[in-house]
Amino acid sequence: MKVQEIMSKNVASLKSDESVQRAAQMMKQYNVGSIPVCCDGKLEGIVTDRDIALRTIAAGHDSQQKVGEIMSTNPTVGNLGMDVNDAAKVMSQKQIRRLPITDNNNLIGIVALGDISVEPSQKESAGETLKNISQPCENQM
Repeated sequence: MKVQEIMSKNVASLKSDESVQRAAQMMKQYNVGSIPVCCDGKLEGIVTDRDIALRTIAAGHDSQQKVGEIMSTNPTVGNLGMDVNDAAKVMSQKQIRRLPITDNNNLIGIVALGDISVEPSQKESAGETLKNISQPCENQM
């Protein structure tokens, strides 16, 4: 099964000059933990609820800080032709729950661990991926 069969295609995104407050509002509105950051459809980065907590709140910055200052740049991405099992392996290795899907660096969708887990043929893969995502990183101990 290919990621294009299970990915979310209508993905909300932000521009890097938008505020962290706007990012948090969008996360609440769409009930998600991350928002891709794009310029003219090109993926520039991704901002997560964790980025907001650690790089804004914990650092003592206010919610008007720009998303571009806290986003993770060069995010790991997948492509349309990628097999779901390969996407799960990448997510597991990189310890990420969401994989942006791009074509020529244009954001065209996103695959979440939840998308993989609801596919009957992928339940084992999703379980293994979640186990690996949940493992603490060696360098963070």
